[in-house]
Amino acid sequence: MIDIFAGPGGLSEGFSRYADWFNDEEIQFRSVLSIEKDETAIRTLTLRAFYRQFVGELPPEYWAVVKGQASVSILEGFPEWKAAQRHVWQAELGVVSNDELHTRIELRLKGADEWLLIGGPPCQAYSLMGRARMTGIGFEGRSDAEAAEETRRQRLESFHKDVRHVLYREYLRIIAVHQPTAFVMENVRGILSAKLPGADGSMHPVFDRIRSDLQDPWASLADDEDLDQLRSLARPGSPRYRLHALSVEETGLWQNEPSNADFLLKSEDFGVPQRRHRVIVVGIREDHSGSPAPLKRARSSTVRDAIGQMPIIRSGLSAGKDSDVEWSARRACAALPLLEAPIADGVRNAVQTALADQETPLDRGGPFVSWIPANRKNSVLDAWLSSPELKGIIQHESRTHMDSDLARYLYAAASAQVTGRTPRLHQWPKELLPKHRNVAVGKAGEIDVSGFLDRFKVQIWDEPSSTVTSHIAKDGHYFIHPDPSQNRSLTVREAARLQTFPDDYFFCGNRTQQYHQVGNAVPPLLAVQLARSVSDIFRAGVTLSMPVKEVAVG
Repeated sequence: MIDIFAGPGGLSEGFSRYADWFNDEEIQFRSVLSIEKDETAIRTLTLRAFYRQFVGELPPEYWAVVKGQASVSILEGFPEWKAAQRHVWQAELGVVSNDELHTRIELRLKGADEWLLIGGPPCQAYSLMGRARMTGIGFEGRSDAEAAEETRRQRLESFHKDVRHVLYREYLRIIAVHQPTAFVMENVRGILSAKLPGADGSMHPVFDRIRSDLQDPWASLADDEDLDQLRSLARPGSPRYRLHALSVEETGLWQNEPSNADFLLKSEDFGVPQRRHRVIVVGIREDHSGSPAPLKRARSSTVRDAIGQMPIIRSGLSAGKDSDVEWSARRACAALPLLEAPIADGVRNAVQTALADQETPLDRGGPFVSWIPANRKNSVLDAWLSSPELKGIIQHESRTHMDSDLARYLYAAASAQVTGRTPRLHQWPKELLPKHRNVAVGKAGEIDVSGFLDRFKVQIWDEPSSTVTSHIAKDGHYFIHPDPSQNRSLTVREAARLQTFPDDYFFCGNRTQQYHQVGNAVPPLLAVQLARSVSDIFRAGVTLSMPVKEVAVG
């Protein structure tokens, strides 16, 4: 298995755990190369590749690293660390030379005929939120119609030139040159509605073109400027691929061609505690008779299932002294305008209860917090996430917030607790509105919001969370903790649990980099189910050509 555009490794984590999770003694997916451009994600991938080489007990040095008690450098003397480094390659597709890229891939494949390609090109340019941010003009821009139109034109032009629109062709080149038995390509829901200008100047659906290209990679590369070089590096032949959607039965391309919408998978339908909707395309080489099985729906999981039992911590203060006593005092002060504002009595009561509910001082958590769940749930999600060897939780440290945001978070969480939904920005008390170009208050007191009505968003306890995105690295406004007494945004570990990363999965880098990695990942619990579907392709008569464990030498 080779993983490209790997991020922190959500897809490869799920596929790598497939054999153990489903007790499959016949098929095992083993990553031999993960390609990623981000240096911090590379460190995360390398550490996880080190972890996977141990069957049974891990060395105490590993636990010291993930608990924040030692740096990764203490692992560099292990032969498994050197092997892990060979499994991971920092390279930017589209920048690295064809010769270096395809030689490295073929070296890691070692001539294997049966192998799997996984990954998806960067997707921000296709996402609905990404398109809104890249092409929108905001509330202030509407005051001058002529200037607004020029701004919109410039942003659209920049949007259509974004290199991320065409990075899927790098994926396509790898398929054409190395001819995997199958591939799994992931992308955002917005790719189904995205359009790009064609040669005739009219707009054409991106996904229609992608489907056509994936079915016949070499034909789609006929006008590639590096065609001759790619051919010289390629394996013999020009195979076509059948495309399958895992959401429906019998979607073989030649029998009952799936619609574009059939490729959309909703993670919450498969036990992931998050409403993450992604396009998943499975391609199978035409000379292979296997077909993937459709995914099996699972019990819905919620925010409470994922983070409800985690240690209770408070937010930090972004200015001035930060202590338990100071936090309580400043939060109470910040909440005074809220308590004086015209809000519903039930919400007011919830706010007052949260302010009084601090008999035991809270701390901010930390790199490692001792924790054993009082009532461990006997659930698939809990079994997937749990790491009893840790005897605690890692990377569970709160962010700091401005005093004004303490009041906003308190109101939003209290309102959600009472009503069961997060309040939209135009429903807020005017006293709490943020100073933002998209928000204005009219002369009659009406609130005018352009665009992001849910700029502040609470995750509801008994529902799946909203999509955890890389925006969480910038601020926590979209990811407010549902407990008003904690008055904060989600920690890295809480976001990771909503993404279904196991508790012993360590994200390298500073906290901003950790959040960014979590938000850019595929949920591993969804990935392991994709692996179960794809395993059927390899089931009959396949002899894996590589050993189960690579011997680390030198």
